[in-house]
Amino acid sequence: MRAESKVVGEIGHGLCVLLGVAREDDEAGASRLGGRVARLRIFENDDGKFDRSVLDSAGSVLIVSNFTLIADTAKGNRPSFSEAASPDEAVKLYESFCAALRELGVPVETGVFGARMEVELVNDGPVTIVLDS
Repeated sequence: MRAESKVVGEIGHGLCVLLGVAREDDEAGASRLGGRVARLRIFENDDGKFDRSVLDSAGSVLIVSNFTLIADTAKGNRPSFSEAASPDEAVKLYESFCAALRELGVPVETGVFGARMEVELVNDGPVTIVLDS
């Protein structure tokens, strides 16, 4: 991941998490979500079944802040971001989420909160899952 043409976060095997923080989110939810991401069994075992977590597979997590995930597209052609948390609140919960993963022993890389970033991803699977706290 790059911000202003500089590499700011990079992992090998693991997960790329796009994290959107909504106004109603809280510290407990951020911590709970961190635990769910660490323990989510979405890596294949030797039999090809989803049975291993990022912890089990010695993977890392690249966390990308992304308020656009909170977009409301129900009306018109322009998304509304009114349900996204303010940047001051969102950064606290983003950091709590990262800390929860680190406390479980997951190596975490991040970008620059609120920056325009370029993210390169090799999706091996493909597996894409939406989690709510």
